[in-house]
Amino acid sequence: MASTVPKVASNSAEYILTLSCPDRAGIVHAVTGFLAEHNLNIKDSQQFGDPTSKRFFMRVHFIPVDTEKTEINLEQLRSSFEKTAESMSMNFELSCVAQKPRVMIMVSKIGHCLNDILFRQSISQLSISVPLIVSNHPDFAPLAKTYNIPFHHLPVTADTKLEQETQILNLVKENNIDLIVLARYMQVLSPGLCSAMSGKIINIHHSFLPSFKGAKPYHQAYDRGVKIIGATAHFVTSDLDEGPIIEQNVVRVDHALSPKELTMEGSNVESNVLATAVKWVTEKRVLLNGHKTVVFN
Repeated sequence: MASTVPKVASNSAEYILTLSCPDRAGIVHAVTGFLAEHNLNIKDSQQFGDPTSKRFFMRVHFIPVDTEKTEINLEQLRSSFEKTAESMSMNFELSCVAQKPRVMIMVSKIGHCLNDILFRQSISQLSISVPLIVSNHPDFAPLAKTYNIPFHHLPVTADTKLEQETQILNLVKENNIDLIVLARYMQVLSPGLCSAMSGKIINIHHSFLPSFKGAKPYHQAYDRGVKIIGATAHFVTSDLDEGPIIEQNVVRVDHALSPKELTMEGSNVESNVLATAVKWVTEKRVLLNGHKTVVFN
């Protein structure tokens, strides 16, 4: 007699609920109760109550109880959850796992982070869509072409910054961009652009913040004789290199390395840190907590 294998819901029927609210009793009970009432089954759940900010953070990965059901009406579910959210002053987001975030990558003349993200995306290590690449230099147009991704060369000077950033925002709107990734884009964004895309821009800083901010951090590190160097991925704010930190990593170095060699060592760390940050943010694992983040990795 042939055995039957139970069907497992594909990621088209998998969903993520993230939320934050003032910490209080009954939050988990309210959320899990709501999901049960709507015939939704929790695959995994993570939560954290911050004793300093007095806020509660939660990420829930769920599927329909009926595994024959391939999708749910997300707008209806979102509307139904509003009552629970309002009762507990929740900020929440509901998303479908199968819906790949649309990511605009911005780069200048250093391409290792860009190349790394494009490769990871091409082999499905990153579940993202990259509709376009933007640069203030033309250097990586050939690389974009190999991945069949439109490349937009938008040169910028101090006099044309406002015009150039207006073009960027127009491209964001035209391409329904969910996230901007600065893959060594060596321009300081204006407060206007930072505000317009608040919480939706990730930068890789080639240093272990908060040390060595600004230009040439590896040269600063060399001058201080550091024994470790690193990279920091963070959200972009109008305060230079002060945005909430998402991920960091380091590598040991010694006195024999020149600034150029430190830069080469650091490039691998930068690529890994940025890719990890992009993965966590696009998988809805990063929640803002004031000037910090909660990361459910």
